[in-house]
Amino acid sequence: MTQTLFSTVRLGDITLRNRIAMAPMTRNRSPDGVPTDLNALYYGQRATAGLIITEGTTPDAGGRGYIDIPGLYSAAQVAGWRKVAEAVHAKGGRIVAQVMHTGRISHPDFLDGGSPVAPSAVAAAGDIITKAGPKPMPVPRALDAAEIPAVIATYGRAATLAIEAGLDGVEIHGANGYLPSQFLSTNANLRTDEWGGSVENRARFLLGAVAAAVAAIGPGRVGVRVNPGSTFNDVADTDPEATLTHLATALSGQGLAYLHLVGGAYSYDAAGIARRLFDGPLILNGGYDAARAEADIAGGRADVIAFGVPFLANPDLPTRLRTGTALNAPDPKTFYGGDAHGYTDYPTLAIAAE
Repeated sequence: MTQTLFSTVRLGDITLRNRIAMAPMTRNRSPDGVPTDLNALYYGQRATAGLIITEGTTPDAGGRGYIDIPGLYSAAQVAGWRKVAEAVHAKGGRIVAQVMHTGRISHPDFLDGGSPVAPSAVAAAGDIITKAGPKPMPVPRALDAAEIPAVIATYGRAATLAIEAGLDGVEIHGANGYLPSQFLSTNANLRTDEWGGSVENRARFLLGAVAAAVAAIGPGRVGVRVNPGSTFNDVADTDPEATLTHLATALSGQGLAYLHLVGGAYSYDAAGIARRLFDGPLILNGGYDAARAEADIAGGRADVIAFGVPFLANPDLPTRLRTGTALNAPDPKTFYGGDAHGYTDYPTLAIAAE
């Protein structure tokens, strides 16, 4: 039977009522790293998605970067995420936490004066926005080899806390120039030990983080997000096709919930490689409309399609995709930080009809 965007699907241990995912998007609205009632309302409004992947969530205080992003390493954070999980589950949705250690994409202002850590002491280009305004990206401290296993272990602890909070699983963020992606990068990782050089060595951190989460909560509740070849946050890869080939192969055979490929202009057939080599469900993302999403599901190119920006202004996006209704336009000025405006006040079709 041909699958459609609105047919059910099983991702490991997680069953979705449709094949629409809400992509992870940073919103900078969790003061002190603790999810709030407003966050719970926001995610609950969007729970008609088959799967919600939360904004990037730090597994440890040392992984903080950006203003007011949430974490998963304290009792207060677990309590906050429990409210979010309850709001989503009350609407019949499923939600996983994206675990994101920002690595060098941070600043001492976020780290109580400490230095961000990275595979090598190489600063990313550009500035980072702090509460005091834009500041140059700092030179990070290169992790000692002896420290790396403890950083990897934070992913397992965060996964345990995610389940304790009632969330359905975790997505390990291996993309977009954050710490695992920095290890994968050939310009941010200049190491000559077992954590650098060959693709096998550079992938060791990400695969270790996945293994830590799997050991903590089982493979069927762990997904992975990657985008080899992306230059976001000033990373580079001299052979991204080889990197994705290695990752997709190494991640197969474990019973993982899914592999999530970030959208973008790849210089190679990333989706084709991921589909051919990874033996589990595949989520694709990037610039989809309903017609293209349906085509890729029906054609077997993907199992789930993740929508990002459209979900910001359209909490009832699945209904709009099903009915062909016009979408609300998002307000970019409210994307990062603020209050309910531009966050939980976008109208649904039911409200608009009143």
